[in-house]
Amino acid sequence: MILIEEKLKTLEITLPTPPTPAGSYVPAIKTGNLLFISGQIPMEEGKVIFTGKVTDDNIETAKKSAKMCAINLLAQMKRELGSLDKVTKIVRISGFVNSDPEFYQHPKIINAASDLFFEIFGDKGKHSRIAVGVSVLPLNSMTEIDAIVEFSE
Repeated sequence: MILIEEKLKTLEITLPTPPTPAGSYVPAIKTGNLLFISGQIPMEEGKVIFTGKVTDDNIETAKKSAKMCAINLLAQMKRELGSLDKVTKIVRISGFVNSDPEFYQHPKIINAASDLFFEIFGDKGKHSRIAVGVSVLPLNSMTEIDAIVEFSE
C-alpha cells in the first residue's frame, strides 16, 4: 500500500502551510469521524494566486486555481488529522467558480480538484459534489472549494 505522503511526492506536490481564515471562523471542525473543512481559496504564502472572473478564455488557469484549492484542503486535512493516511473517504466537495454570467463550464473547472483527489486517494477519493458559478468570491479569487472528509484514528 502506497502511503499518501509518498503519493504526493511522486506527483511533485508539496503541501503548503495551511492558510489562515480570512474571517471569523475556524479552518476545520471535527465531529465524530467527519472533518468539515472551510472553503479554501487559491492562496500561497498569504497571497491569492489566481484572481478574477473565469471565462471561456482562461479555463486552464481556472483549473490550476481549483487544483490549488484542493492542495490547500489537503494541507488542512494534514494539520487536523496529523496524517493524510487517516482519510478513509472524501465524502463531498463544494466548488464555487467566480465566473461571468455567460460561462457554463463550472464542472470542468472543479474537475481539477476532483481528479486530484481521485489520483491521490483512489476509491477513497470518489465523492459527491456541487460545482456552481457565483458573481464574486472572497479576495476576488477565481475558485473556492470546501470539503467533508471521513477519517479514522
